[in-house]
Amino acid sequence: MLLAVAAYFFLRTSPADEPTPPAGTGASEATGAGPGADTTAQRTLEAATKANDSATAAAPLESSSDAAASLTSQAATNPAAPNYALNGLQKLAGQLVALTDRDDLRDPTITEQRDNLTSATSRLGEPNISLRPGFVAAAGLIRAMQQKAYPELEGAANDLVSLAGQLSGRSATAADQQQNQQFLTQAAAAVRVLSEPTR
Repeated sequence: MLLAVAAYFFLRTSPADEPTPPAGTGASEATGAGPGADTTAQRTLEAATKANDSATAAAPLESSSDAAASLTSQAATNPAAPNYALNGLQKLAGQLVALTDRDDLRDPTITEQRDNLTSATSRLGEPNISLRPGFVAAAGLIRAMQQKAYPELEGAANDLVSLAGQLSGRSATAADQQQNQQFLTQAAAAVRVLSEPTR
């Protein structure tokens, strides 16, 4: 009997000697804790990220007609408001540049006028910068697109080029503000036509 008790204590394995189960198995897996859970969480995160990326890619961009309506709304706001002309020109330039990506408006003259516009508006954030070069370049791009595919817009495009040449590029006086609004309103109307597919 004494020998059996002694043998039991000598031959039994202590908990410290027991092998550790592999990661991700047993109790860790059952409770959702431990390294296995980290791997599962990582896979879930990756799947969610891919789903979000796919949803973002599939989300429709603002349509040309919506952008034209936004330009019209911008032009109709108070021309005496701070940055009225600057905000209007930036929005106009962005919409015109986007239109030049259309297959039916790919043309060397249009590309040149687009580059002129992006160059003329690249420094709009600088203090005391004149907006006149941007207005002139925007009118030039509108006329180039009109000449390419919109013959019915010829009179309006020529009026815009003429009006842009008369702008001071400032908003210091009521006359300046009125001219800026007139230009942006007419430009928004032209963009609405340019946003419609050619027939």
